[in-house]
Amino acid sequence: MIERHDHRLVLRGSVTLANVLAMREAGIKEIDRDRLTIDLSGVEEADSSGLSLLMEWQRFAKSRGFRIGFVNMPANMRSLAEVYGVLDLIAVEQDPVANGSPVPSRPLSA
Repeated sequence: MIERHDHRLVLRGSVTLANVLAMREAGIKEIDRDRLTIDLSGVEEADSSGLSLLMEWQRFAKSRGFRIGFVNMPANMRSLAEVYGVLDLIAVEQDPVANGSPVPSRPLSA
């Protein structure tokens, strides 16, 4: 599931082969602006298809002239990305919310 909070998308639940196509389409519909932050803190389970999803969203955003960044990558996703040697290909950033910056939290869609 993807929740929208202004310039932030929050992923929740599993990101696996079983649902990656639906997540891909849902995310593409939400990638509509530059500097969108995708918060992965709600990801409970992920496999290698989840890493492919993040890279696909990056390619899509870039094709539209947008930059996106991922924050709060769960340890299991980070570990997979390191094992596959793709961590440097994923725009993992520091979370401005964790650093005390205010971010609006008005849900726009679920």
